[in-house]
Amino acid sequence: MSLLNVFKANQSGSIAKDRLKVVLFSDRATCSGDLVERMRRDIINVMSKYIDIDETALDIEIKHTSVEETGDKVPSLQASIPIRNLKVK
Repeated sequence: MSLLNVFKANQSGSIAKDRLKVVLFSDRATCSGDLVERMRRDIINVMSKYIDIDETALDIEIKHTSVEETGDKVPSLQASIPIRNLKVK
């Protein structure tokens, strides 16, 4: 097995992991995987204007939280975005 094959395997594993996250995210949000991926890209694009982020460690999830007034459960977006550096202008 060549060294290039090792890198390809790692890359495909990373891609598969990202795809699984998108599927799980879309199931929880009851929206399409395409919509979830577009939201993820938009979040990355906007945040990247102001900070240097680690896109590979970005974690976005939909969780159900209770509304205090009514007790109803509603979906909420939670994101963990590792920051490498602030972009100072």
